[in-house]
Amino acid sequence: MIELSALDYALIFIFFSVTLFIGIWVSKYSGKSSTDFFLSGRRMPWWLLGVSMVATTFSTDTPNLVTDIVRTNGVSGNWVWWAFLLTGLLTVFIYAKLWRKSNVLTDMEFYEIRYGGKPAKFLRAFRSLYLGLIFNVITLAAVNLAAIKIGGIMLGLSPIETLLIGGVVTVIFSAAGGFKGVVYTDFLLFFVAMGGAIGAAYYLVNLPEVGGIETMMSHKNVIDKLSILPDFKNANTVITLLIIPIAVQWWSSWYPGAEPGGGGYIAQRMLATKNANHAIASTLFFNIMHYAVRPWPWIIVALTSLVVFPNLSSIKMAFPNISPDKLGHDLAYSAMLTKLPSGLLGLTLLSLGAAYMSTISTQLNWGSSYIVNDFYKQQINTKASEKRLVTVGRISTVILMVLSAIVALSLTNAKQLFDILLEFGAGTGLVYILRWFWWRINAWSEISVMFSAAIISLLLNFSSLGDMLFGYTNEMGIDVTGVFPNWSKLIIVVLVTTIIWLSVTFVTQPEKKEVLFNFYNKIEPGGPGWKTIIEKAENENITITNTQEKWSVPSGILAMFLGCILIYSAMFATGYWIYGKTTIASLLTTVTLIASFLLVRIWKKIKAVVL
Repeated sequence: MIELSALDYALIFIFFSVTLFIGIWVSKYSGKSSTDFFLSGRRMPWWLLGVSMVATTFSTDTPNLVTDIVRTNGVSGNWVWWAFLLTGLLTVFIYAKLWRKSNVLTDMEFYEIRYGGKPAKFLRAFRSLYLGLIFNVITLAAVNLAAIKIGGIMLGLSPIETLLIGGVVTVIFSAAGGFKGVVYTDFLLFFVAMGGAIGAAYYLVNLPEVGGIETMMSHKNVIDKLSILPDFKNANTVITLLIIPIAVQWWSSWYPGAEPGGGGYIAQRMLATKNANHAIASTLFFNIMHYAVRPWPWIIVALTSLVVFPNLSSIKMAFPNISPDKLGHDLAYSAMLTKLPSGLLGLTLLSLGAAYMSTISTQLNWGSSYIVNDFYKQQINTKASEKRLVTVGRISTVILMVLSAIVALSLTNAKQLFDILLEFGAGTGLVYILRWFWWRINAWSEISVMFSAAIISLLLNFSSLGDMLFGYTNEMGIDVTGVFPNWSKLIIVVLVTTIIWLSVTFVTQPEKKEVLFNFYNKIEPGGPGWKTIIEKAENENITITNTQEKWSVPSGILAMFLGCILIYSAMFATGYWIYGKTTIASLLTTVTLIASFLLVRIWKKIKAVVL
């Protein structure tokens, strides 16, 4: 436990006061209608929403997760989430404008635009609870778990005390201010969170026991953890950490914030923009900041923790009051922060509080938007007034927070949640990518892939079948091999779910032509996957917008490719500048500038198509 100074307390008090003031100040504007409460009237500029996306994903559990990964698998272990850049840029250059043109209130509403009949209504209602309630509570619980660990190590707070202090303030401004309050506070939270993370990294790497960046990098506990790419001499490591994420995971797995084809709170922000161009710009800004800039302060702290706290025993020895069920490598981040001086300590605590509040407020507003717009309004009270919908939104905000707090008390570490969410979404991504561009996909395609992915994941992770097929570690700590190597689990899940949903697609009837005509006219997706529908409409003398000749997807894919080069080069260059490897850092910086120049030229073509 650390002792806070008067300066630290003053910073914290001012921060919480400003945050609450913003939430209460905008409450009179957010309560006018459900559109204002959940999308701020669709009037938000790209830069504000871009910053909000970055702040939202800057969660208290994220530095803990990165620390866990670095201590376990080294810096290269982060490819498990770095690979999602491909998903993010696919959303930027192809799907952002489609979402904005849909003009829906939530991405769940998409189902009754793209599909028709009872299956579409069921899909919308079920997924609104499946994602807005179940998955959302799990995600919120991961953030609350991180807060519990930070509060326990740094302030000596019990789990209940931590959740009450952080949760009450966040719920008040989230329920009062709605989406506008969330976005406005995100702007403030972003700068506080980044300032605290960078300041902490700089100070901790220069601790006497760490000895500066060069001494740290040569330390025996750190030297084999520094590589940005996995060890290519170890085939299993390369396959697990690099090949699977890059070749399969990014397009096949659904994960909150990195949904193939866009979705969730990222879609919510795209839908809140002024127009399609603002949607594209906001998501591009988010991906640049999320991958190229933000990870390195966390990585540096994780590496310093290997010097100061080389193993779990050393963490336990330094913090004996930590409950055994909360002891994990992710605790090392909070443990390092206890060594910060007054002032910087307060700022860093604020940065973690900012990260916590930003993510929690976004998840609460997003989850309640599903519950209100896609379940309550559709299934319970179809004639509900706008005032009633806002009230239900505020009540559901509180309920989501309470449920997530209960779940958080039963969890152990951040990586545990990451793996669960990743595996439950395995195999579903291809449907979400193709449903915009292939007319034959129907509501049953999505229903089948959703249930098959969940059932297969449960069987492989919570039954003896998974142990038999992919091996396990027994009670003696000995690895028992299975029929297939463990790294093949995701591939097999994706293969099986793909076979299932494709079979269901062709066995069931396609959507009615009227539904498909209306969807195409509204969204104008273009491409060869809609050729059959265009020809059918023309044969029946039905007016339909033919966008085949100006299809922007090829340019979007090229922009995605250049964007990946730009951001990965920038990310690697930042790392190598920190490592002091100036030659390769300079080369990668040059590549970044060239890719930026080429991307600007392609951007003009994409932007021209959107207007």
